[in-house]
Amino acid sequence: MPTDPLPTGPPDPGDALPHPVTGAPFASPVPPGTGWPDDPAGPGTPVAHDADEVARLASGADPDELAARISVCRACERLVAWREQVATQKRAAFADQPYWGRPVPALGPADAPVLVVGLAPAAHGANRTGRNFTGDRSGDWLYAALHRGGFATQAGSTHAGDGLELVGARIVAPVRCAPPQNKPTTAEKATCAPWLDRDLAISEPHLRSIMCLGSIGWDATVAAVRHAGWQVPRPKPRFGHGARATLVTPTGRQVDLVGCYHVSQQNTFTGRLTEAMLDEVVASL
Repeated sequence: MPTDPLPTGPPDPGDALPHPVTGAPFASPVPPGTGWPDDPAGPGTPVAHDADEVARLASGADPDELAARISVCRACERLVAWREQVATQKRAAFADQPYWGRPVPALGPADAPVLVVGLAPAAHGANRTGRNFTGDRSGDWLYAALHRGGFATQAGSTHAGDGLELVGARIVAPVRCAPPQNKPTTAEKATCAPWLDRDLAISEPHLRSIMCLGSIGWDATVAAVRHAGWQVPRPKPRFGHGARATLVTPTGRQVDLVGCYHVSQQNTFTGRLTEAMLDEVVASL
């Protein structure tokens, strides 16, 4: 199997910066297996360099293998270049911190009955922290709501290793790398799709509901479950805040598909999405 050409030894102390929680030094992007909190990968983790390798490495992977392989994927040249450019140039507010700068795997227990599907990591949020919806205002809203609903052990999270744990919920994204302008291409979404397919296959025996943040998450979920042989109502269910549809798995289990406006600042700052609206959806999961 192919291996990642990135360095796998300790970071160069001249380039390394201390992790905000542990204080350990890390280069940006973070080499796999160098001690970043909850890094699932190691120097020998196989790396996907194209769409065919994504499909092969996703197929049959257990939750730990899947997380590790996602976290070192290099299949989309544009996304790799962008995520690593952001990790080295950084935002001024975070110039003293190391950036994860790698794809972001699922967060939360593999047997969770609730799956939350977003879009992609934020350039200076999850691309910096290595954990979905952490370190930005979107995450502040999401984790506060999940905490109020009993799905998170704390109401906020800024960095990997800060104590946040999900309880009964798992968060995934159809695209695992931060895309320029938050807009992955059609080809990039297709290349990344097998990772979501496998996450859904792992979650399926335990699921009762899937909460989709935004229309892209909704469409990606519908496409993934159809690809997996689930029954989806026809015509295709339309996304909307609070929209619901019943999906049926190949084993005959019913899973609720639930729509929610994305917790983006564009929605929360303008009042399109309020805390009450978000809480109402979370309470229905």
